[in-house]
Amino acid sequence: MAKETLIQHNLADYNIAVQTIKNAILRSQYQAAKLVNREMLSLYYGIGRYVSANSRKGFWGTNAIETISERLRKELPGLKGFSTTSIKKMRQFYEQWEPVINKSTAMAVNLPLTTDEININSLLCVVPTATAVDFNIEEFLEISFSHHIEILNKVTDIPTRNKYIHIALDQKWPAKRLREEITKNAAEHYGAITSNFGVTIKDSRDAIKALNMFKDEYLLDFINTEEIGIRDLADIDERVVEKEIIHNIKKFIMTFGRDFAFVGNQYHLEAFSEDFFPDLLFFNRELNCLVVVELKTGDFKPGYLAQLMTYLRILDDKVKKPHENPSIGIVLCKTANKDFVEYVIQDYAKPMGVATYRLSEDMPKKLREALPDVEELKKLL
Repeated sequence: MAKETLIQHNLADYNIAVQTIKNAILRSQYQAAKLVNREMLSLYYGIGRYVSANSRKGFWGTNAIETISERLRKELPGLKGFSTTSIKKMRQFYEQWEPVINKSTAMAVNLPLTTDEININSLLCVVPTATAVDFNIEEFLEISFSHHIEILNKVTDIPTRNKYIHIALDQKWPAKRLREEITKNAAEHYGAITSNFGVTIKDSRDAIKALNMFKDEYLLDFINTEEIGIRDLADIDERVVEKEIIHNIKKFIMTFGRDFAFVGNQYHLEAFSEDFFPDLLFFNRELNCLVVVELKTGDFKPGYLAQLMTYLRILDDKVKKPHENPSIGIVLCKTANKDFVEYVIQDYAKPMGVATYRLSEDMPKKLREALPDVEELKKLL
């Protein structure tokens, strides 16, 4: 018996040791990956600077970049990432960001622009100035080159580019997801939800997380009213929207944000023999709380907040675990007067926000016309 106890004790120790070492390895790999990314971005910036200086001022002849790319592949067999297109992207990366970096930061080392050398540490030597409030060099160096190119190709103004860098990093978006979100003008809506988070969430860090987690408008473009037999948008009701969301729950969660787990729809709540059925219930790992969503197909009405307040009270009293944060409620309606919502929401003691949504039919006509017809797609498939 003593021997078995000793074995079990040793196994427990081994499990702890394995998990401890594993966590250290994962942390180290993450740090190594971050360092590699920083060095790669600095290398690309340096190469872009060199290529720009030589190609833009006529030092090189026509098709020089194509020739250099081909020669590089011969000199370094197996080399990837230095195609003609990639080298031009490096030039674009440098030319688009050089004015911003020089304006917003101070170089630790004076690096004159030359045409015969490449400084691979250009970005690593950047030191932010005291006035560089809109440019975060650390965040800039943490997203991949692919992320940067997606942003440069689709966003022109610097503040919005900086916002996409921050959001992509915060939301852990892959480059493909970033491209999709830029198409939806996601930066315009992140952190803009009308809410009372600032006064109802005690920890300011959690309040900021909640603000950044929710958007003020969601595009539910996976709900096609023509496909489900509704010709007039006025005829659509909450149950139809709810049914389509449940049918496309993965797409909805991708639209709603990260770290959401679906708990249920028409989730049964009971208090003092009174029954309630909130439309959608989620759990968010980042916020460590339940999130209840009420769907409304018309204009915002103050009574929706009172209804939501009831749900949040019961959830916190009867469903929330002791280690979880207070539940958050979101009213998702078709339209809302933001000034009016801000006026009435501050008197509620539970954290809640009001956002709006658009369906595919609400998209601009030109954009809808550019999308393939559902029936044509069915024929092709």
